[in-house]
Amino acid sequence: MGWVVLLVGVALVVVAVLLPRAGGGTPDAVLTGSMTPTLPVGTLAVTRPVHVDDVQVGDVITYQLVSGEPTVVTHRVVGSRRTPAGERELLTKGDANPTLDRDPVKGVQLRGRVWYAVPHLGRMTGLLSVDQRRLGVYGLGGGLALYALAMLASALRDHRSRPHGRAGRRAADVAA
Repeated sequence: MGWVVLLVGVALVVVAVLLPRAGGGTPDAVLTGSMTPTLPVGTLAVTRPVHVDDVQVGDVITYQLVSGEPTVVTHRVVGSRRTPAGERELLTKGDANPTLDRDPVKGVQLRGRVWYAVPHLGRMTGLLSVDQRRLGVYGLGGGLALYALAMLASALRDHRSRPHGRAGRRAADVAA
């Protein structure tokens, strides 16, 4: 049972923290039902940066409601257009919403395209503050490191207590 808990904890850290960081992604929790059933409430959606010209109709993107502000939305691209100045704007809509989003998404608002999503894992991020999540990751990492050191120390102790070489084997044979 301990191994199962350990493996699940490691898998959660890999999926929610390490993989996004290694791939340049950003994890965000889905807080509303606007993308149901594709991304139900509580899903952890990991977004990787992408240039606005590389986004296609059908992609699910994460963007800032107001450029430079922390509030983000994750919706599907249903169309695009060019402004008179030649900038590309994306038309978006939540899968569960009957109408298009009010404002088109400009390139400066785009955080990226959804790389992968894990149902229910986003609920954990909603329950914990950023500092608590960071502390949890460090605690889990430290716990795994301590466990690895304990296993190494046990293996070294077992290795030293066993007889080695011919002399060790002869002594063990004589004792037997």
